[in-house]
Amino acid sequence: MIYCVKCGKELSEEMNYCPYCGTSTRGIRRSEYEVLSDDLIKSIKEIIRKGNVTKIIVKNEKDETLLEIPVTVGLIGALLAPWVAALGVIAAIVTKCKIIVEERE
Repeated sequence: MIYCVKCGKELSEEMNYCPYCGTSTRGIRRSEYEVLSDDLIKSIKEIIRKGNVTKIIVKNEKDETLLEIPVTVGLIGALLAPWVAALGVIAAIVTKCKIIVEERE
């Protein structure tokens, strides 16, 4: 399942452009994972280590965006610390999270 990176609508795999907003779907894939709050930080770190990730969005059970993390090649160490602290607060508040990952193909 892929989603438009601009409007977030669900798209089929063979679409080259989003029929809702016209954004090209080539080169970027959007994946969605559901995790428990206990596994949130561990899951985010694994996703970042995997590479090719451009953005990570964390949403709650009501599909409200809690955090958007722009991920670049240089985002490591001290630069990642504030995001991890924010993730810790989110994990303490919610029970289940949805992680949306935008990746380069």
